[in-house]
Amino acid sequence: MAREPIFYGWWMVAACLLAALVGNALGLFGAGVYLHAVVMANGWPIALISGAVTLFYVVSAVLLIPIGSGIRRFGPRLTIGLGGIALALGVAGIGQATSPWQVYVAFLFMGIGWACLSTTAIATTLAPWFERYQGRAVSLASLGASAGGMVSAPMLLLGIRDIGFGPTTMIAGATALAVLLPLAAFVLRNRPQDMGLLPDGMPPTGTAPPGGAPRWTRRTALRTTALRSVVVTFGIGMMVQIGFLTHQVAFLAQSLGTFEVSMTVTATAIAALVGRIVLARFADQIDVRITTAAALLLAACSFTAMGLVPEPAMLVCGSIAFGLTVGNVTTLSPIIVRREFGSASFGAIFGVASCGIQLVTAVGPSFYGLLRDAFGGYHIALILAAALDILAAGVIVRGGRVPLHPPA
Repeated sequence: MAREPIFYGWWMVAACLLAALVGNALGLFGAGVYLHAVVMANGWPIALISGAVTLFYVVSAVLLIPIGSGIRRFGPRLTIGLGGIALALGVAGIGQATSPWQVYVAFLFMGIGWACLSTTAIATTLAPWFERYQGRAVSLASLGASAGGMVSAPMLLLGIRDIGFGPTTMIAGATALAVLLPLAAFVLRNRPQDMGLLPDGMPPTGTAPPGGAPRWTRRTALRTTALRSVVVTFGIGMMVQIGFLTHQVAFLAQSLGTFEVSMTVTATAIAALVGRIVLARFADQIDVRITTAAALLLAACSFTAMGLVPEPAMLVCGSIAFGLTVGNVTTLSPIIVRREFGSASFGAIFGVASCGIQLVTAVGPSFYGLLRDAFGGYHIALILAAALDILAAGVIVRGGRVPLHPPA
């Protein structure tokens, strides 16, 4: 008996997983390593270079609206391909920077690249391919982000130690091109209908998914408490999360050696992978708003512990506990928007939502950097981050209790 072919949507998930791996390894998780390496190599103030990381997030935020709409209209190939080129240029450039303005230019290119490889790009790419299993598909693709975090810090830190900062970033940039350009050219496709398929792998003769879902515009969606609560919650949650990840290497290096720092960052990423695996298993059956609140409260506990008791054992345990929340806080926002607003409107709506989230997120690196310089350490920043996460948990739960009235 012949086996049924694997639904091509799952190959799309695999391609998006690889794109997320490269984008997060060299973008999100790499930013903290670059920040530390540039400051150590040149003696520049950490607050000054943190501003370059903030630029990275601002640039990516501004691009998320056109990226979401563009992928929905034209497909993901051009976006992923251009993202790979921009990321490669930025990563290679950061290792050659000899003045602060060059660091800013490198992070600008990395911001363009990461926008094209972000959760928005991945979720919008997969939105037409899945209906019943949309939560699982996005969660599985997002495993690449955790895998990227697992390999990023050890490989970059060891490469910097053994062959130098410049050669390491050149190799990293070349790797991004070698992985992402073939994916864009040979694997990614626009919609299942273009291949004679239906979402979730339903046969063409099967019953199509309901087609009468309401069509939301950006304006009508932004008027809802549901979408505004997503922007506020994940803006705050991602701000304190990304800020911590950007400064994690510098923070841990105050108490741990290079090997211990790299292993702790890797353990954080492994915990994020575990959290994402659990979410992938249950994403289509759980209340995603309550799950978001639980993740934010766990992150608040982790920040509080590390801020009040900055001992090596607590830093390791706190980082691991925080890691369990990292992947889920990143992944849950598109699942909530996709579930509450539908597939047809997802690209445009989540593009504008993620733009707002990312603009708030961009404050994170400078938030930690300025407080660190002002108070001589990270303890105040961590306590404030915990308080903000508690606030965000309340907002996301409240937003789900207000009835959502679809447009006529």
